Amino acid sequence: MSEKVSFPVKDGSSATGAIVWPKQGGKAPAVVLIQEWWGLNDHIRSLLDRLAAAGFIALAPDLYHGKTTKDATEANRLMTELDKPHALEEIAGAVRFLSAHERSNGKVGIIGFCLGGALSLAAAATVPELAAVVPFYGVPSPAPDYSRVKAPILAHFASRDEWATPAAAEAIRKELAARGQSMDLHIYDADHAFANDTRPDVYNPDAAKLAWERSIAFLKQHLG
Repeated sequence: MSEKVSFPVKDGSSATGAIVWPKQGGKAPAVVLIQEWWGLNDHIRSLLDRLAAAGFIALAPDLYHGKTTKDATEANRLMTELDKPHALEEIAGAVRFLSAHERSNGKVGIIGFCLGGALSLAAAATVPELAAVVPFYGVPSPAPDYSRVKAPILAHFASRDEWATPAAAEAIRKELAARGQSMDLHIYDADHAFANDTRPDVYNPDAAKLAWERSIAFLKQHLG
């Protein structure tokens, strides 16, 4: 079960989110989880629980500041109106909070879905403290300065995705590879949001299971 947490942001404000702690004692690696366009809802909280069960301190910043929706039109409005530079500052604040926490081993990764996947890639270029980046089917627009990416990236995209297209993901991978930066890209025979088990219209259990297992192994490799 998650608990509410607050943490400082660089501009002097504070942000809030949900945090879950792993059961084992001692120091643990940490992961920032970034919401889909629906907001910090029960599905995202269930992913926090899964991350904690895998041994991570997991924190999801509440980028919509208390708002959630089940309506796609409203979700699109919330995503469009989101102050993305400030959202990235809140994400950076979450990373710094986890990095310095007494329960943390000091290493922090990020994982995000849909809107959160796009923000995870943007954070890779703007939050130098990150040690691992795992975006699911999201492409930031406008594109960040990918030359600033330091952390390795494991990206999951869907073959039938007209929003976060495989071609866009491959273009990012090629740009990073040309500079010797690491991005491992997996394309699944699936639709956008294939990992969301609350959406039977698009959920693909096999692809979701494989992508999650790859993600946990990757995060443990780089944060453990």
